[in-house]
Amino acid sequence: MKVLDAIDKGLLETIAGLHEIPRGAYNIRKNGSGISRNTTANIDIIQKKDKPGIDIIVRPNTKGESVHIPVIVSAEGIEDVVYNTFEIGAGADVLVVAGCGIHNPGAKKSQHDGVHDLYVRKGARLKYVEKHYGQGEGNGEKILNPRTFIEVEEGGVAELEMVQIKGVDRAKRDTEIRLHKNARLIIVERLLTYKEQTAESNVNVELLGEESTAQIISRSVAQNNSRQIFHLNMIGKSRCRGHIQCDSIIMHDAQVSSIPQITALHSDAQLIHEAAIGKIASEQITKLMSLGLTEQEAEDTILQGFLK
Repeated sequence: MKVLDAIDKGLLETIAGLHEIPRGAYNIRKNGSGISRNTTANIDIIQKKDKPGIDIIVRPNTKGESVHIPVIVSAEGIEDVVYNTFEIGAGADVLVVAGCGIHNPGAKKSQHDGVHDLYVRKGARLKYVEKHYGQGEGNGEKILNPRTFIEVEEGGVAELEMVQIKGVDRAKRDTEIRLHKNARLIIVERLLTYKEQTAESNVNVELLGEESTAQIISRSVAQNNSRQIFHLNMIGKSRCRGHIQCDSIIMHDAQVSSIPQITALHSDAQLIHEAAIGKIASEQITKLMSLGLTEQEAEDTILQGFLK
């Protein structure tokens, strides 16, 4: 394994909660190539032969194990694309921790595009955590464009936590999910932009099987001159239930566009969408200031709680 420096370790801690090399299955990618990998008796990680990326194979009925696949970029001028495929075996219950951290010290852009295909087989349960973060003293852009496809078979569960912490100049997230009979989906998306940053999130969910259910909760904060746009699309093609909730706090001269869409193609599809954009209520700030916080501290506390 290549040695991780202080910047690498800081990025890993931020995006994956890792203070050291994790136990269990993992694959760490840095600046366009894998630097460390480990497999277990139940989880195999295989290098793709036709393109950059890996296949992660979780054996059926694997319980209580995790897979960490963080990506770190610590140089300017990197344009990295990786293709990862996940096979979550029937009856398994696993945690996948992904995400990318970019430290750009120079003037050239650094970019990572992660293309993930996940197959959650019959009765399996997947929790998928993906965090994005950017930092660096240079003025080169930090760009992240994740593309995720998930198919959840009968009785399977997919729970997604997708977070853009801060520091990402441009991001475009495309997520497509297909749910079969009795499959369940939960998505929690949290996003922060500031300065001149832009972020776009496109989520498309098809409820194909009877009694499939989906819940999407999106929360964002847009500050300064940043721009955000959300397209959340849910299509019910059977007896199913779905709910979209999209809430944003807008500040300064930022712009937010939230476009939830629901389409019922079956008479027993029950779909709901909600969207709200607004500023911080002045009475919230006043109340916290009465407890001894400064105005800035009160504002920060409210934003942290909103994105938690």
